[in-house]
This record gives sequence, structure tokens and C-alpha cells, in this order.
Amino acid sequence: MMKNKILLTIADGLGDRPCESLGWKTPLEAAKKENLNAIAAAGSSGLMDLHACGTPVGTDLGHMILFGYGLEDYPGRGPIEAFGEGLLLQEGDVAFRANFATIDSANMVLDRRAGRIRTGTKDLAHLLHGYKIDDVEVLFQEATEHRAVLVLRGPSLSAAVTDSDPKKEGLPYRKVEPKDTSIEAARTADLLNRLLPKFGEILADAPLNKERTQAGHPPANFLLTRGAGQMPKLAKMTEKYGFTGACVAAESTVLGAARLAGFNTITESCLTGNLDTDVERKARLAIDALKNHDFVCLHFKATDLMGHDNNPTGKVHAVEHYDTMLGYVRTYLPEIHDANVIVAMAADHSTPCERREHSGDPVPIVIAGHNIRKDDVIVYDEMHAARGGLLRMTGRMFHDFLLDYLEVMPKRGN
Repeated sequence: MMKNKILLTIADGLGDRPCESLGWKTPLEAAKKENLNAIAAAGSSGLMDLHACGTPVGTDLGHMILFGYGLEDYPGRGPIEAFGEGLLLQEGDVAFRANFATIDSANMVLDRRAGRIRTGTKDLAHLLHGYKIDDVEVLFQEATEHRAVLVLRGPSLSAAVTDSDPKKEGLPYRKVEPKDTSIEAARTADLLNRLLPKFGEILADAPLNKERTQAGHPPANFLLTRGAGQMPKLAKMTEKYGFTGACVAAESTVLGAARLAGFNTITESCLTGNLDTDVERKARLAIDALKNHDFVCLHFKATDLMGHDNNPTGKVHAVEHYDTMLGYVRTYLPEIHDANVIVAMAADHSTPCERREHSGDPVPIVIAGHNIRKDDVIVYDEMHAARGGLLRMTGRMFHDFLLDYLEVMPKRGN
């Protein structure tokens, strides 16, 4: 009997609602999708509520659920972003999303993104990484453009603190306040209130910022923090269940959730997370990863972006681009000779164009393969999936169902 392997493809924000401009079809219904339909016809379809019916989830939590975690495990966006940028956190670390920003001498925020700075942030991060304040160490990592991750590592810390980011220009950066009455929250707020001005001094003296000022560009002379989260004690799913995993993606949030679960991460510069992403290369990387991993996740982002932009036609194009990627997957799959590859299709949430934001609408799912029970659904979209043999399940149920095909889920009872 051949060993099963799993290829899970995730179209970010795929689910939608009927759009007037598409003749009251969803983008998934309106799109040409030969490959998605073929995969649906080869297995069973259904609907999935990531957490619970009618409950929207963020990209971070949605992917954590698909990797086997629950709402009770959610550490906040900061830790997931930290993992996404390659910082491996320890239990108790407090992580923040951060922006390089521009402030004036009166602490007014002139530009929350420092002119969307694109180069030199690695050098700026090097000035801050490893800084110590009291008995707390700072880990700092630059991310895309103006974005960065700030981590505090030490005793008696808390994520129950407010953001320093005022969320708009023309206001002073905010003093960090504790959100509860704990000693840990008060201490963490005090640390940040002393740390951020000091970092502002260090950044203002950086050669890069002096060059930017002379060239008329906004200097990256301050950090704005938000999204605090504290790293809990979490088991890596790959270690907990004893399998090997890999994730092919472009977005740091997805890569972070994958690393949190113990998956090896694979990304390249040609994987942009938008419509211009190289779908053939993505498919190639996923198939190659299947050769030495049990479970591979292949992520596609552009469907979510089009939903946030209220662009139904763009979302149709994104679905068709996703379909093209699955066409390459189907072409390359015969290279896996030593295993039966089960192809699963899912999404991390719905992003309806009319709403421009995530919603609690269920997403269509498929599990297909030689040893999968087949229903009579031959089209992949929201309403056809509702008629499928998988019926309706939660994201955690979907994850556990996949792992059962790897034969790693423990038996309950005698």
C-alpha cells in the first residue's frame, strides 16, 4: 500500500458573495476554472467555517487553524509576524509589529512609513538588534519596506499594552499604557516608553537617515509599535504528530504561521503575493517539496487582495490565475512515484468584495485523490461545495481529517 501525502492549496480570502457586476455571481462562480473543477470532480467537496459559523477570522488566525491550532492558541499578530521574519520566539517573549516612521522635534508623526522606505532598513535594524534595557533584551528584524518586528525578551513581561502608533499623521506618537493592572503590563509599558525615544536617537544619528534628509527624503528616525502579543507554550504540530511539513508562500504572516507549526518554509523573490506572482514556479517548488515532505501547503494571496479592493473582475482574474497554478500542479504531480498524493483545496477566510473585509461566510473545500470517497460535485464554487459529501465542518476538523490520511492522528478509546 502506497504512503499518503498531502498537498493543501490555500487561496487566501477566496470566498465571496454574489456581485452585481458579475451578474450576481461570486467571483469563483464567474471564473473559468478547468483545473479547480477537475480536482473537485476527483473527490469530495464541502464547506468550512474556520472557527465558527458567522465568525470572521484574520489571515493569521485562519492559517493557524489550518495548521492545527485553535483560538485558544492565538498569540497575537506580533509573534506570528516575528516567526514570519525568521525570529524564533521563546515562551514569554512579547512581540510587536513596527513601522519605521518619521517624527519631528515635537514628536509629531510626519510620515508613518518614512516615505515607504525600501532600502537600508537592514542596516537600521542592525543598530537596534541586541540592545538591552534593564534585564530585557531586544530582538529586532526588518521586514518588507517600512515594516519591522520588535521583540522584548526577559522576565515579567506582558502583551497587555497599548499601541504607540497613532494610526494617522499629524498626531504625536502615543505613550504606551498598560491595559490591565498587572505589574507585568506596567513594566512593559514603562520599558517601551523609555526604549522608543532611545531608539529614535539611535536612528536619527544613523548615516542612512542623514543621507535621506540631505536628499529630501523622510528619515526613518522613529519606530511605531502595535499588535503586541506574547508567545505562549505551543507545540509544533510536526513534532506533536510526527510528520514532516513544508509551506510555499510569499506573505510573512503565512510563513510565520507555518514556522510556528514546525513547517519548513520556501519562498523566493518571484513569489510576490499578488497577481504577478510566478504560479508555475510556485507549483514547481511545491511538487519538489512533496518529494521529501509528508504535508505541503501551497499558498496563493491575490484573491484576498482583490476582495479588499472591491474589485470583482480582478478577483475573477485572480481565481483564474490560481486555476493556472493548479494546472501546473496537475502536470507535475506524476513525478511523485512513491506515494499517493491527496490534493486538498481550502481558504483561510472569505473576503467579499462588497465588504472589502473578511467575513464569516464559509469557504469551499475539496479533498481529492485515488482513495478519497467521491461525491457528484464537479464544479468548485461556494454553492456547489454546499452539496458535497464533506458537508460542513470547522477548520480544526478539516485539519484533523487531513492528518488522519497521513495516519498520524491518535486513536481514541480502545
